[in-house]
Amino acid sequence: MQQKARARLRIGLLAPLVTPVPPPAYAGTERVVAMLASGLHERGHDVTLYASGDSDVACNLVSVLPRSLWVDGFKGDGRQLAMLVLAAAWRDVQEFDIFHSHLDSGGFLFARHCPRPVVTTLHNRLDTDGMPQLLSEFDDVPLVAISESQRRWSPDANWVDTIHHGLASSDSLFGEKPGDYLALVGRMTWEKGVEEAIDLARRTGIPLKIAGKAHERDEQEMLDRAVKPAVADGVAEFMGELQPNDRDALIAGALATVMLGSWPEPFGLVAIESMVAGTPVIGRRAGGLTETVQHGQSGFLVDDLTEAEAAVERVADLDRAEIRRYALEHFSPERMIDRYEAVYRALLGKEASDAGH
Repeated sequence: MQQKARARLRIGLLAPLVTPVPPPAYAGTERVVAMLASGLHERGHDVTLYASGDSDVACNLVSVLPRSLWVDGFKGDGRQLAMLVLAAAWRDVQEFDIFHSHLDSGGFLFARHCPRPVVTTLHNRLDTDGMPQLLSEFDDVPLVAISESQRRWSPDANWVDTIHHGLASSDSLFGEKPGDYLALVGRMTWEKGVEEAIDLARRTGIPLKIAGKAHERDEQEMLDRAVKPAVADGVAEFMGELQPNDRDALIAGALATVMLGSWPEPFGLVAIESMVAGTPVIGRRAGGLTETVQHGQSGFLVDDLTEAEAAVERVADLDRAEIRRYALEHFSPERMIDRYEAVYRALLGKEASDAGH
């Protein structure tokens, strides 16, 4: 039994095509996929990643397109081109024990008809864009949520686990002392609380440094409407998309990272990046942040800008070393990979059991 538990698995990872894996700048899903690919490979599994050819991973790489969509100037989310990933994986289906899809609902039909088990991690909110209907129809597809909040509107879907992202590493920069600015990292959209963060900076007199993506039309509109006037007024500094090292330095040097978007973040990866740097999070009390940020310990969860102002007054008193310790303990790559390995083996064991009957 012990030998079987340690068996090497042949795993196919299916990634979106919008950015390379890992991404050079902004992206969340692809960073998680990169960590999974690396960790599973290091544990001796035979891992193949289906992604764009400009990806840089230690495991096997199947180049679905020579270059990622955003590199080629593609506008949009590229969901329709997920079919290219699935077609490539289908051609190789006999070479794998299990597939792990990060294509959200785009891989549901593949998962239903594939002769190998397919588990899907859902990375987006599940109460819009027809997702409730899709989850109801595809109730045979094994699913992993990234927070309990994300899955709460479809409790009867085929959930096999809830697995928080794990990217917290002791190699990350540590900001031992509170900085003199607030940080915002993310897309320039209303969901990320850009205007609220700017308003908070105006109210408190503490400058805001923004590192964000502004490719799409709505992102450009936010940049023109809210960010550029704040920059002109000296309230904010817009730094564009930063390379990982520069982004980490920005976060580590901040007084706090602000995440004030009035929507339920399915997870909120920036919160983990912030906490592992020792920088507390001031976030909206909604979505996945309610499961990752410890109110009064690793940051503050607020309901409005008045509470956010109160949080700014108190945030320097939080223990940044303890914040980092908490993040490393609860959001390590090892913990995430352990959980996914258990999911893979459980699904393969179920398949073997079903075949025996």
